[in-house]
Amino acid sequence: MSRDQELKLNWDTLVSNLSNQFADGDTIDLDAIIYLVGVQELGLMGTKFKKDEKINLMHIAICRLLEPYGYYTFDFVDEDGWPHYQKNEDLPFLKAGEQTILMKEALVGYFKATGYL
Repeated sequence: MSRDQELKLNWDTLVSNLSNQFADGDTIDLDAIIYLVGVQELGLMGTKFKKDEKINLMHIAICRLLEPYGYYTFDFVDEDGWPHYQKNEDLPFLKAGEQTILMKEALVGYFKATGYL
């Protein structure tokens, strides 16, 4: 199986599992999965968040997801329990499709590491 085929299979499985768990079978999209990672990393599943907090949650998720690639390093948790990351280097310029593939790979890796996938 090629790397692309393996990513597609793992991605489809992840989307299906998360859709069944969090979206009553509706298909959950990439942004929603990133948001879920942010909520998981903050440790407040089931909490209602304000719009600006949702943006911050997605930022936390992106930092966490790109940490294994060397782009970010975990720095500290603030007094409110929010994790902070240090940026190590800028992401290379990626076309939209390449960004999507990178995030899918990162999400699959994250969920495999947590034992969910």
